Amino acid sequence: MHAPAPAFEPPASLHTGARPEARRLKSIFGGSVGNLVEWYDWYVYSAFALYFAPSFFPPASQTAQLLNSAAVFALGFLMRPVGGWLMGRYADRHGRRAALSLSVLLMCAGSLLIALTPSYGTIGVAAPVLLVLARLLQGLSVGGEYGASATYLSEMAGRQLRGFYSSFQYVTLIGGQLIALGVLLVLQRQLSPHALEQWGWRIPFAIGGALAVAALWLRRGLDETASFEAVRSERAMSPAGARRTPMRELLRHRRQIATVVGLTAGGTVAFYTFTTYAQKFLVNTAGFSRAAATQVSALTLLAFMLVQPLVGYLSDRVGRRPVLISFGVLGTLGTVPLLTALGATRTEPRAFALLMAALLAVSGYTAINAVVKAELFPTSIRALGVGLPYAVAVSVFGGTAEYLALWAKSIGHERWFYWYVTACIAASLVVYVSMPETRSTSEFVDE
Repeated sequence: MHAPAPAFEPPASLHTGARPEARRLKSIFGGSVGNLVEWYDWYVYSAFALYFAPSFFPPASQTAQLLNSAAVFALGFLMRPVGGWLMGRYADRHGRRAALSLSVLLMCAGSLLIALTPSYGTIGVAAPVLLVLARLLQGLSVGGEYGASATYLSEMAGRQLRGFYSSFQYVTLIGGQLIALGVLLVLQRQLSPHALEQWGWRIPFAIGGALAVAALWLRRGLDETASFEAVRSERAMSPAGARRTPMRELLRHRRQIATVVGLTAGGTVAFYTFTTYAQKFLVNTAGFSRAAATQVSALTLLAFMLVQPLVGYLSDRVGRRPVLISFGVLGTLGTVPLLTALGATRTEPRAFALLMAALLAVSGYTAINAVVKAELFPTSIRALGVGLPYAVAVSVFGGTAEYLALWAKSIGHERWFYWYVTACIAASLVVYVSMPETRSTSEFVDE
C-alpha cells in the first residue's frame, strides 16, 4: 500500500539540503547586506549636505542653504508612504524577495542622478529640480524597503530569537549611515574643503549607485520566507472572489495601524534628531568644525549600531513593551536637558558622552520597532501593514525633524525644538503603556 500524498508540499526553497539554522543565517545576512547598501544611499545625502548645498542652491548663509537641503530631505519623505503602499502590496502579492530587489533598483537610479546633476551655477533652477526628483525616487525606494525588509527578517527569524535577528535591520540601517560618514571622513582627509564643495561630494553618490547594483545581485539568491509561501499556497486554493483587496483587509486592523503610527512618532523624531541632525547641530550650534562633528557622529553611531542586537535579545527575554516603555520614559525626561548640555559643550569627549547617552535610550525603540510592527499584522498583509503606516508617521515626524530644528534656530528659538521632541516621545510613551505585548501573540510560520 502506498502512503497517502501530503496535503501540502513544502516549497522548493526549503529543500536545500542545508540545516535550517544555516539557511536562516544565510538569508538574514543576504537581506541585511542589501538593506545596508540602501540605507547608505539614503544617508549619504544628509552626511554630505554641508558640502553639496552650495552647488544646488543660490548663494546664501550656511543656515539658509542647510535649510534648503533639509527641505529637499523632507520632500523625499513624502514619497515614503507611496513606496510603503506600492511596495507593501507588491511584497504581499509577489513575495518579500521580489520587493527587496525592486527597491534597490529605484535607489540606484536616485543616487546616480544626484552624482551626475550639474551645479546651480551651470544649469540654474534645474539643479534643485533634479535633486528633488532624485530624492523622490529614493523616497519611493526606502519607503518600500522598510516594510519589505522588516517583514522578511521577522519571518526568517525563529520565534525564540525574533527580536535579536530583526534588530539587524537597524544594525544595517545605522551601518549604512556609518559607512556614509566613513566615506566623508576619508574624503575630508584626502581632499581640501574647496575640492569637496566643488566636485568631491559627487564621489559617494557614485559609490552608492555601484553598491546598489551589487545589492541587487545579492538579493537574487535569497530564499522566500515560509510564512509567505504558506499564504501563497492558501491563495492558490481559495476562490478569487473570496479575497479582499489589500487596503480593505488592512483597514480591518485599524487599532494596529494606529499603534504603528503612535509608537513610531516619538521614536523616529528622536532617531533623526540624534543621528542625522546631530552632525549639523554640533557644527551650527555647538561650534565644532565639520571634521570634528563628523568624527563624533561616526563614533557614536558605531557604538549605537553594536548595541542593537543586545537590546533585541533583551526583548526576547523580557518582552517588547518594557523595552519600549524604557525609551519613552528616558526620552521624555532627558531630551531637553541633554540637548541643552550638548549645545553648550565644546569638547569632543563630552559631546560623544552626551550623544551616546541619548542613543542608548533611543535603542529601546530602534532595536525592536520593526519586529513589533511585524508582530501586529497577519502574514497576508504584513508588508503593507508595516510599511504604509510607518512611512506616513516617518514622513510627518522623522522627515520634518531636521527642517523644524533648523527653522527654530533661524528664528532664534532653538529650544522650541527640544520641547517638540520631548512632546513626541511623551505621546508615544502613552502608546507603549497601552499597547498589548506582541512577542507571544503574533502569527508566523517558523522556518
